[in-house]
Amino acid sequence: MLSKHLRVLDAFNALRPFLTLAEISDAAALAPSTTHRLVAELEREGLLERLPDRSYRLGVRLWEFASRTPGALGLRELARPWMNAVHGRIAQHTQLGVLNGLDVLFVERMSTRGAVVNATLIGGRIPLAVSSSGLVLLAHAGDDVVSEVIRVGWPHHTRHTLRDGAALRDRLRKMRTDGYAVLDGHIYEESRGVAVPVYGPQDGVYAALSVVIPVEEASPAGVIEMLIVAAAGITRSMSDAYLSGLASAPDGSPAGIGPLVSTSLATVEYFAKRGERSAGER
Repeated sequence: MLSKHLRVLDAFNALRPFLTLAEISDAAALAPSTTHRLVAELEREGLLERLPDRSYRLGVRLWEFASRTPGALGLRELARPWMNAVHGRIAQHTQLGVLNGLDVLFVERMSTRGAVVNATLIGGRIPLAVSSSGLVLLAHAGDDVVSEVIRVGWPHHTRHTLRDGAALRDRLRKMRTDGYAVLDGHIYEESRGVAVPVYGPQDGVYAALSVVIPVEEASPAGVIEMLIVAAAGITRSMSDAYLSGLASAPDGSPAGIGPLVSTSLATVEYFAKRGERSAGER
């Protein structure tokens, strides 16, 4: 049943944020009676909201859940100053993506109105094989993930998009050697994606930091260097936060997301004490 509820939620996107029951039914490929029941359940739990015109939108409760996720919230908080520095120089698109299934999920984005075309928004996904961020993440994923990407396939947006599994594996080997990915026109002819890995506190690749800029003859070397410096800064920030969490936890485990959140120490302590009181009452 959960998969059907998710199909209802997946019917909504940034370009179609308001849907009627009939539109949800069509997008989710569900019978109208089933859609009606699932939508009622989701509305009751605050995951969907019904508007006066009888259309629906995603509920604020989904945002509440997302805001509690350490993998996105802490990373975004720590990466934002470094992303600001990059974005101030390139004035196009600067973004942060994480691995999610066979896609790269973008958890943060900075853009300007005059920037080149970018194929997704915050909270949007792109198949791993067609984006620079996706290649960075895929290059450091297991071979089972690479094999599954090849088995499922990916859309071919332009004449530059990688065509098959052999081409993908060749590009991943190059990415591992170079330490970065540059893709010209793989999704949109006039757009260039440049991405580098962001390492976590225990050396694994945690995310991809990337920019989308116009395709041009000039070498992307300067952009790559800027991204590498910013990614190293994000890694240091995550390591400092992780070690701070270890030091403050009596049992040696990370102390929640307190070190990752941009707020006062007094506020973090307040929430910690409130949590202890709640546990004692149970």
